[in-house]
Amino acid sequence: MSVAMITTFLCVLSLASVFQTLAANPDEVKNLPGLKSDLKFAQYSGYVNATGSKKLHYWFVESQGDPKTDPVILWLNGGPGCSSLDGYLSENGPYHVNDDGSTLYENPFSWNKVANVVYLESPAGVGFSYSMDKNYSTNDDQVALDNFAAVQSFFVKFPQFLANDFYIVGESYGGYYVPTLAVNIMKANTTIKFKGFGIGNGLSSREMNANSAVYYGYYHGLYGDDIWKSLNKYCCSSNDDGCQFAGNEDTNCQEAVSQAMHFIYDIGLNEYALYRDCAGGLPPHFARWRMAVSHLFKAYGLPLPAPPKPQVNGSRMLTATNKVGIIPPCINATAQTAWLNRPDVRTALHIPDFVQQWALCSEEVGAQYKSLYSTMRDQYLALLPKYRALVYNGDTDMACNFLGDQWFVESLQQPVVAARKPWTYANQVAGFIKQFQNLTFLTVKGAGHMVPQWAPGQALSMITNFLHNSF
Repeated sequence: MSVAMITTFLCVLSLASVFQTLAANPDEVKNLPGLKSDLKFAQYSGYVNATGSKKLHYWFVESQGDPKTDPVILWLNGGPGCSSLDGYLSENGPYHVNDDGSTLYENPFSWNKVANVVYLESPAGVGFSYSMDKNYSTNDDQVALDNFAAVQSFFVKFPQFLANDFYIVGESYGGYYVPTLAVNIMKANTTIKFKGFGIGNGLSSREMNANSAVYYGYYHGLYGDDIWKSLNKYCCSSNDDGCQFAGNEDTNCQEAVSQAMHFIYDIGLNEYALYRDCAGGLPPHFARWRMAVSHLFKAYGLPLPAPPKPQVNGSRMLTATNKVGIIPPCINATAQTAWLNRPDVRTALHIPDFVQQWALCSEEVGAQYKSLYSTMRDQYLALLPKYRALVYNGDTDMACNFLGDQWFVESLQQPVVAARKPWTYANQVAGFIKQFQNLTFLTVKGAGHMVPQWAPGQALSMITNFLHNSF
């Protein structure tokens, strides 16, 4: 064979290799509209299979360290019914959206500094995820099955990452998504190298979250002694059995709890970050408020107030739903929504034309969602003998407050490894930490519901220590 023929043959092989690589990675993101620099690491956006005809959208970013050996984190936002792309674009992802809704900037505290991160939009109907049958009624167990199928589908797409340690981290109602998914992985005995899970400002026990919210409100000065005295008189036992604000059948107690909840959630305070302003100003934030309270605080057993009557403004009828849409109260997602719904962004992320417009939260999914569990206690107790867990809370959040999660962690009665103490970041007290066997509870001082958004440096330090088991 001549040198020319050999050269031609090698060129053909090289081209074949290139075409094979391209074919093997049809989800690779080549550019991000609005980003002024080139992409610095590989990332992929596309769909993984859940059960039935459900297709869940994922956005996967490889580590800026060593993708071949760094762990893989699956990130899940909560709701239920809210998109994990909020995690990418405003919390711990590598690029965030500027306020103009058209340009991006680099996040120096991205979690892909230390890990490969998968952002999964779940359940179907949330964000860019969909189901061909358009049936978006679901529940905790079905979502766990769908997420497990999606994880398996992801590793079919990316088998080279099966050798990496795998973690699941979630926020808010992710407190239910994460443990239920983890139990499915544990029971399946797969080749996935599952090592542990993390919950940020998560719902772990409905009763504890509800009871602690009343204490949180009073000791943060949200209502006065008149309401507090009524709460203690009608909701608390005289024989030192404590107070029961959630599900109390005493009508006087229920009235006092309603008054307390009004101050916490319905006067215009930012329920996700007490000391931050409420985006959009004062209420009504009614549509999303009802949905959030119905899922987070159903343990109160109180009827929610009827929706406000529409107000006439000229020839136009205005309602709280018109005004707020499906954005959680006090949260501003205008920039992310505008950017993700640009045609060139959808093209870059490989979103088919028939898929719905992106919204931070799906009212259709949230309204139909059925919560099956009152607590995640059984799931934790099944998982902790085998896997490490991190429960962390920004301490200014009222939706899933730190006290309720602290009570929940203590109730698991795990052996204490290290007593509660301060932890530091940048030579400052960053919060407090208590370590149990295979379980760490940690608070982040001054942060709210979305810790990676409002305390990004502390959050990166925290997740790095958890992955390295070096608290």
